[in-house]
Amino acid sequence: MTRHGLTDEQWDAIADVFPAPAWTGRPPRDRRTIVDGILWIMRTGSPWRDLPEEFGPWATIWDLFDKWNDDGTLDEILQRLRAMQIEAGEIDDELWCIDGTTVRAARCAGGGGKKGTRRNLVTTH
Repeated sequence: MTRHGLTDEQWDAIADVFPAPAWTGRPPRDRRTIVDGILWIMRTGSPWRDLPEEFGPWATIWDLFDKWNDDGTLDEILQRLRAMQIEAGEIDDELWCIDGTTVRAARCAGGGGKKGTRRNLVTTH
């Protein structure tokens, strides 16, 4: 799964975002593995429950994703990784494109309506 994981250089750029582990309690899961799991989900579009076991329990990864999304940690991580890519000339910071072919929408969003037979709306006298 290295294709979806962070490089050592990328990890070094974001490692200090996470606080030092507490001296008491259960030791936290490896933060690099957690971030790699989040990136795997984001890059593949898979459901959280399909996260490979090598990243740890999917519920733990989801909980930290949700927490980091709320407290701004994820924004800081993505900002640093994006800055690295811009600095290396690998992405253009002026142009962003989103591929809408993978965006799912409810049936009603496309004007599809509900399943079933259509009733004749015009009555004859």
